[in-house]
Amino acid sequence: MLMQKNQVFEHAEMTNEAIHAGQSLSALFLTSATELVPAGRAICWEGDEAKHLFQLVEGVVRLYRIVGDGRRVITAFQFAGDLIGASLQKDFLFTAEAVTECKIRRVSRKSFDDDVARSDALHTAYIFLLCRETAAAHEQMVLLSKKNAEERLCSFIAKLASRRNLQARQSVLRVPMSRQDIADHLGLTIETVSRTLTKLASRNVVIPEGRHDLRIVNLACLTRLSGDADDFSEESCHRVSLH
Repeated sequence: MLMQKNQVFEHAEMTNEAIHAGQSLSALFLTSATELVPAGRAICWEGDEAKHLFQLVEGVVRLYRIVGDGRRVITAFQFAGDLIGASLQKDFLFTAEAVTECKIRRVSRKSFDDDVARSDALHTAYIFLLCRETAAAHEQMVLLSKKNAEERLCSFIAKLASRRNLQARQSVLRVPMSRQDIADHLGLTIETVSRTLTKLASRNVVIPEGRHDLRIVNLACLTRLSGDADDFSEESCHRVSLH
């Protein structure tokens, strides 16, 4: 238990450092023009030469790859403030596509690399950004390889709630991506996502409100069901959520 608390503390420290890192790297984009990207339009394509990096100013972007049998795999979602393509050197390994209407800025790869090389502070910020991307990739691997459908969906919702700093009971969480997007990100079918949401609603954990809103009724139970808490039990979660 103590080890897990220490890990949480260390993760919080790293997250704060990563935020500051992102802010300092963001300064490299301030002189770039802001571009408007309509929902559904690609910002870059898998396999294209990575000549530019992008800063997401507003909106949500999905990063996806098409696997051999034609299926789409969404590897990540990007939000305002995130940098797209920072860890790439040659070609884009994904297609970045706007989920919502987005505003972006871009800088050339060469300009970015030159600025980072000239500044110790920017170099440190860049390392923190790469560490954050690596940690996120590891989390996604664990989610896909070890978690069941309910744990995957609860992890996804809890992560969105954390990003939005939702803590109070009965908070409404805006979920801009479609259920098909969520399914393609979690390695599930859209039917499984819908069934799992219905199950969570019946247990008074989260309740869908329209196509893109979820009412978080019991955030503590949601966290337990994600498999990321150490004091979860099915009985206690049912008991808490039904009161």
